[in-house]
Amino acid sequence: MTQAPARSRSVRRRHDREIVALAVPAFGALVAEPLFVLADSAIVGHLGTAQLAGLGVASALLTTAVSIFVFLAYATTAAVARRVGAGELQAAIRQGMDGIWLALLLGAAVIAVVLPTAPALVSLFGTSDTATPYATTYLRISALGIPAMLVVLAATGVLRGLQNTRTPLYVAVAGFITNAALNAGLVYGAGLGIAGSAWGTVIAQCGMAAVYLVVVVRGARRHGASLRPDTAGIKASAQAGVPLLVRTLSLRAILMIATAVAARLGDADVAAHQIILSLWSLLAFALDAIAIAGQAIIGRCLGAGDAQGARDACRRMVEWGTAVGVVLGALVVVARPVFLPLFTSDSLVKDAALPALIVVALSQPISGVVFVLDGVLMGAGDGPYLAWAMLLTLAVFTPVALIVPTLGGGLTALWAAMALMMAVRLLTLWLRARSGRWIVTGATR
Repeated sequence: MTQAPARSRSVRRRHDREIVALAVPAFGALVAEPLFVLADSAIVGHLGTAQLAGLGVASALLTTAVSIFVFLAYATTAAVARRVGAGELQAAIRQGMDGIWLALLLGAAVIAVVLPTAPALVSLFGTSDTATPYATTYLRISALGIPAMLVVLAATGVLRGLQNTRTPLYVAVAGFITNAALNAGLVYGAGLGIAGSAWGTVIAQCGMAAVYLVVVVRGARRHGASLRPDTAGIKASAQAGVPLLVRTLSLRAILMIATAVAARLGDADVAAHQIILSLWSLLAFALDAIAIAGQAIIGRCLGAGDAQGARDACRRMVEWGTAVGVVLGALVVVARPVFLPLFTSDSLVKDAALPALIVVALSQPISGVVFVLDGVLMGAGDGPYLAWAMLLTLAVFTPVALIVPTLGGGLTALWAAMALMMAVRLLTLWLRARSGRWIVTGATR
């Protein structure tokens, strides 16, 4: 009678160790990434307001361009993890190489588009005449680093699939330090201004990509995997990424609609919205770290044919997501009086943000489960369902958000609509997880 509970506790402890071992380094790597932009902003900000404004516009364009291709990490993690679970390390690394080659091709295509259209892209933001030259300069130079940035995404997916989240953490931290040092030296030491900041970032990104390539190439040689581009493999990687691209674009559309609605509410509301959105993004990093662990663990279990192990891991990660969401929600409530003064001294902005922050806090447990189940289904390679589910969420959120200004609910009502969006995601993901249709075992889905 006591053996079953003992085994259950043993399974939970094993999953807990795996989740912590994968999620903690993943969180560190995720947090290190936005520090690139913060370092650039801190250094360029001392050059002048026009330079900082130009950096803000160019960074927004670059971040959007790269975030669209985040499927390079997600799809590669799931595919590689399945092969690892099946004991096919050579095929796992070969599949990872296909993702890296796809990243290089996409990076080259983005450069071909951005370089000649940089002035037009900058003008879409309504940038001032004084900031436009700086934005264009930064965008054109930084675009040269996009292939490296996409290689980093794909290679990160390879290592996560191999159950290795420590190396991405080390590379991210080293990249941040290198980027900050290069920017300071090139901007002020060499007197290159904003161009120096862009070149420093490009060099740091290329260095990170080079380190990843060395690690992956060594693994390929160790296991006898080919490094040559394989047309069929690259095509398969692209096809696996299309549903996740649709999912990502739908999510980006939701965030853009929310910002557009906030702008219609007034200056204080849109300022408060930006503060809350930055906090929401930071909280998402913590939850996304558990999702990354989910991608790696679920992919490996399904590749090994361990359907019950996948179910057990999913259940345990949902418990983790719920618990972390509760803790984060409580921290938001407690830290409100300290958090808001860091960003503004305007009482109108604070008044708009305070009740909306309560909504964010209350929705964190929901967000925790959503992120985890998102990672579970990604790890299972269930991209098509994720795409359709996010399109449905976008269809529900859009009309609700657009009527917020008419109803007069202000920013609190807008973030209630965001909470509704997360609740819809929870429903669609929970129904899929409960159905068990995502459980498809084998080296490939």
